[in-house]
Amino acid sequence: MLSELLQGADTGGFLIIQDSTNCSGQHLLTSFISAVLNRDEFVHVLGFEISEEELRDGLKGSPTQRLHFHNGFTDPLGWTNHPAFTVHQFNLEELTHIVKQTSQLKPATLIINSLSWILRHVSPSAVCKTLQQLKKGGAVRTIIGLLHADMHQKGTVGSVCHLASSVITVAPGMKADEAVAKITKRSKSGKVMQDEEIFNIKEDLTVIVQSKPSQTGSKQPDPEEQEMDPTANLTFNLRLSDTEREAKEKLALPFMFSKEKKTALLHSSPGSGRILYEPDANDDYDQEDPDDDLDV
Repeated sequence: MLSELLQGADTGGFLIIQDSTNCSGQHLLTSFISAVLNRDEFVHVLGFEISEEELRDGLKGSPTQRLHFHNGFTDPLGWTNHPAFTVHQFNLEELTHIVKQTSQLKPATLIINSLSWILRHVSPSAVCKTLQQLKKGGAVRTIIGLLHADMHQKGTVGSVCHLASSVITVAPGMKADEAVAKITKRSKSGKVMQDEEIFNIKEDLTVIVQSKPSQTGSKQPDPEEQEMDPTANLTFNLRLSDTEREAKEKLALPFMFSKEKKTALLHSSPGSGRILYEPDANDDYDQEDPDDDLDV
C-alpha cells in the first residue's frame, strides 16, 4: 500500500505522515516530494522545519524546476519587517493565492513541513477548517503533511487525522536502516483499509518495501490499553484457594433439599394418611346449571 501512495494513488486526498521522537518521518516526506516531482507535477512546500537549501540538497537527482519553496524557516512568526511566509498566512485565501501564482495549468501538490509547527501557533480548529477548505477548493490536488504526534494532545492528533484520507505512522524497525509503516487508508465510499509494511529508503530517495512484519511473536499490549485490576490493592482477599473452593462446594445450604429429602416428600410411603370425602346432600353437581341453588 505504501508503494501505491507514493505513485499517487491518493489523488485529491489528504495524506499525513505521523512520526515521533523514536522515528522521524522527514526522510519519507522527502521521498514523497521526489515521487511527485518525477511525475512532472508542481509542488509547493510550506517549509518551517528545514531550509530551502537543505531540502534541495536532499532532492539531488530529482527535477526541482517545478518545486516552489515558501520560506517559513527563516521567520515563521513574522518578527522581521518582511517575512517570506508565516504561520499566520495558513488560511485558504493566502494559500490559494500563492499556489495559483505559479501553477495555473493544473492543481499542485501542497507539502506542509510540518503541521506541528502550525499547530503550535494556530488553534487546531482553525487548522482543521483550512485543511478542509483546501481539500474542497480545487487549487490543490493533494495535501501531504508531516505531523509529530508526541508534540500534541491525543485529541488534537485525532482531529487532524480524522480529516486525512490516508495516515502513515512510522516506527523504528528491527534493523537500523529499516522502518515500519502502519498505514490507514479511507476510501471515498467509507471503507477503511489497514496495512503494515517494513521499508527502507535508498540514497536516491527510492522507497523499497521489503515485507510485512512477522506476527509470530506475541504482541506486547500497550500499557495504556491494559485494563487495571480492581482487586490489586485491596486489604483483603477476594479469591479462594483450592481447599476453600472444595469446602464451599461440599457445604449444604439450608434452603437446598438433598436427594433423599426430595424423594421422601414427593413419594408417599405405605400407611401414610389419606383424606376421604363423602358428598353431602346439599352438594350440587349439576353441571348444566351450577347456580341453581341460588334461587335467582
